[in-house]
Amino acid sequence: MSYEVQSFEEDVLELSCKTPVLVDFWAPWCGPCRMLGPVLEKLAAEQEENWQLVKVNSDEHPELSSKYGIRGIPAVKLFVDGEVADEFTGALPESTVRQWLEKALPSENKARVAEAKEFILAGDPETAENLLRTVLEEEPTNVRANALLAEMVVFTSPEEATTLAGRAASVEPSFIHMAEAVKTIARLLSLANRPDELPDEPGHTAYLEALSALTERDFEQAIALFINVIQTNRFYDDDGARKACVALFTLLGSDHDVTGKYRRTFDRALY
Repeated sequence: MSYEVQSFEEDVLELSCKTPVLVDFWAPWCGPCRMLGPVLEKLAAEQEENWQLVKVNSDEHPELSSKYGIRGIPAVKLFVDGEVADEFTGALPESTVRQWLEKALPSENKARVAEAKEFILAGDPETAENLLRTVLEEEPTNVRANALLAEMVVFTSPEEATTLAGRAASVEPSFIHMAEAVKTIARLLSLANRPDELPDEPGHTAYLEALSALTERDFEQAIALFINVIQTNRFYDDDGARKACVALFTLLGSDHDVTGKYRRTFDRALY
């Protein structure tokens, strides 16, 4: 279902508190608008149970275009709970709009992933993991659930974490660095059980101690020892200490205390 806006407050802001509303800012003279309009109307008819389409003629409602920063049309904005949740500009092909909608529209599983993040921050990883596994049972390709669970279980189930991270990265390129970090940590944890495979060179003892600290999730000690290896024998284990630090910084995040304390020291050790 689609219709021209009558009252933006009622037709968009209030309605979006009940169901997502897709707003198409257009004008009769706009060629790309005439291309995109039928695509949006077709999808709105197919998916009317999931969202509603409201069209705003920019010529007739310049105040709305100004308020929402419309600088080019067609401009599409998705409203959820009275706020812009996502948007795009230009006449995209139908297949691309479908993909955008799939990512942009809220869903129960997206809510579960968001809830899982809150439980992680609250120090309840068990509940978070249960939520993420529920999501993946229903939606095995859910990118964010795969990525978040991979980060959670990398130290307890490194092989599973590698699979989960790879699945996320194959769909969403922004997770490639995370997947590489998980793969690196998984290799190091495995190597901790096979110390005889490491070369007997300068840095050997510190590297073994770093692997042990990593296994025990003593991240500060692990980072400090890996930096020591970089300073002693930079390319030990095929530059393994540098790769380990990068992986840990990636998984811990820029706000973690260990990252804040050792990132500059790590950078200086490389030069």
